[in-house]
Amino acid sequence: MVKAAVFGYGTVGSGIVEVIMTNRQLITDRTGEDVDIKYILDLRDFPGDPYETKIVHDVETILNDPEITVIAEAMGGIEPAYTFTKRALSAGKSVCTSNKELVEKHGAELCTLAKENSCNYLFEASVGGGIPLLRTIVTSLTADHIDAVTGILNGTTNYILTKMAREGSEFDTVLKEAQEKGYAERNPEADVEGHDAGRKITILASLVTGKNADYEDVYTEGITGITTADFAYAKAMGRVIRLLGIYRELDGKYFAYVAPAMIDDQNPLYSVSDVFNGVLVHGNMVGDTMFYGAGAGKLPTASAVAGDVVDCVRAGKKTLPGGWSMEKLPLTDHKALEKSFFIRVTDDKVSEVEKIFGQCRQVDAGIAGEKGFLTGRMDENTFEEKAGQLGGYISRIRVED
Repeated sequence: MVKAAVFGYGTVGSGIVEVIMTNRQLITDRTGEDVDIKYILDLRDFPGDPYETKIVHDVETILNDPEITVIAEAMGGIEPAYTFTKRALSAGKSVCTSNKELVEKHGAELCTLAKENSCNYLFEASVGGGIPLLRTIVTSLTADHIDAVTGILNGTTNYILTKMAREGSEFDTVLKEAQEKGYAERNPEADVEGHDAGRKITILASLVTGKNADYEDVYTEGITGITTADFAYAKAMGRVIRLLGIYRELDGKYFAYVAPAMIDDQNPLYSVSDVFNGVLVHGNMVGDTMFYGAGAGKLPTASAVAGDVVDCVRAGKKTLPGGWSMEKLPLTDHKALEKSFFIRVTDDKVSEVEKIFGQCRQVDAGIAGEKGFLTGRMDENTFEEKAGQLGGYISRIRVED
């Protein structure tokens, strides 16, 4: 019998316990090992809970118990999760987590520590929630060189953008509704400003390169500036607006950024709507592969963590492939990438647009006093230089083809 522990008995932690205990026989059948949760660490008591007798308040009880070989960390945040995880790995206990903030900031160090102590640090749920994304990248796509990842990585922003497009509602109205339904936090900054997606694309860039990408080097732009007028133009062009996390390797340079973008129906991410996530991974041999599913939620996230627990049980004292080294991944400024841009200008500047930007597609969405234009491909520095010559614009959105 394998003895496991869970750090944190909140939404995800209770979900992990539920998944493992509900599917205990199934896990035994598939691994040949009976997995039992011996301890649940939390500061609170849970009188009447089915697992209240497993609750402990002192982490030393778990860290000093030689029977515990694998731990599911569901505390969130950096501390004390970082300290507890380091101590567990140093003691040869594998750790599985959904904690994207911790993985992004200390993933390289913790993966290295796990390898040094013949155990594992797994984090499938930190990027795609219930989507089996990371495991597929490090196992099924091992023979491919992955040179591009494009993802809708945040369900909250995808829900907001979908509702704005369908109903013509403004951002603030839809955000309030998302908060009432529990899709958005009271303080939604991490989601709507792109920080959550930024951490996830940082993890993906690190994983596919094996080097350590720094979130501070990843440009993030959120969705707070997107308006109903932008959606009117997108509809006129047969496009949708999505918040995308993008990783590219091009001519020996690495790029990673997060920003809203217009995409058309030729892009597999076009139909990913509501709270769902979708990730497009391009390998130099396999081409494009698409991953789709619930990117958050109690049981989908818990299922992914439980899957990592099962992998650790199967591996025993063998370190599984994956993770990344401490070597820094040098990221090039995203402005060096070429793309098209959608730009809105007032009517008095319409005649100047093609003089400055060259041949453009003019778009009329029936909005008085302005027009939209789809430019040709150029890097962002060139766009900003030309926009400066124009003397300003109403808004611009990147276009990803």
